[in-house]
Amino acid sequence: MSEPVLELSGIEKSYNRDLPGEVAVLRGVDLTVARSEVVALVAPSGAGKSTLLHIAGLLDTADSGMVRISGQDMSGMSDNRRTAVRRAQVGFVYQFHHLLPEFSALENIVLPQLVNGASRSAADTRAQALLERVGIAGRASHRPAALSGGEQQRVAFCRALANAPELLLADEPTGNLDPGTSDQVFDALMELVRGTGLSALIATHNMDLAARMDRQIRLDGGLLVTA
Repeated sequence: MSEPVLELSGIEKSYNRDLPGEVAVLRGVDLTVARSEVVALVAPSGAGKSTLLHIAGLLDTADSGMVRISGQDMSGMSDNRRTAVRRAQVGFVYQFHHLLPEFSALENIVLPQLVNGASRSAADTRAQALLERVGIAGRASHRPAALSGGEQQRVAFCRALANAPELLLADEPTGNLDPGTSDQVFDALMELVRGTGLSALIATHNMDLAARMDRQIRLDGGLLVTA
């Protein structure tokens, strides 16, 4: 059996620790995401799903517990090493696209590849191929302001996959879109994920979208339970 792409064990996280207003957000979370598995993380706003995703993606650290990505224990790694792992192995998608407004759609996908050491020609080729997969290759030269909300989010998906990560973490990736556009954009995301064999942990409060994934889990009182 292949090594899971993501393993979380005993993850605990509190804010205002050791103060009267301490808030325990995660209370010993255990989670495994297998290779090519797409898992829905269902939770209402404020339940801690963003915190969990940030810890899983090495953007934040837990108070205690272990994070392992593709068999590597992230505990004790230097900030530089964590950054290198995150850049090469983890892709992020947020509710808002966060595209760089002064760059074109293509350039937004090229830039993370250049930072990761790719040549400009190779980065251009991959960026164009990703845009084709989500159906907006003809919009490659447009800046974000000239794109619709759904198109902007598709570019954000492509940017997240620019460096061919093994793990995709998405936080309400269609939450800022109207229902019709949301369905279309989610279809594009799932086509990318399935077509590339990615593992994905996708936070959503949309149960219709969650039902289309391989497995649903729910964050309840700081613990994960089967949805």
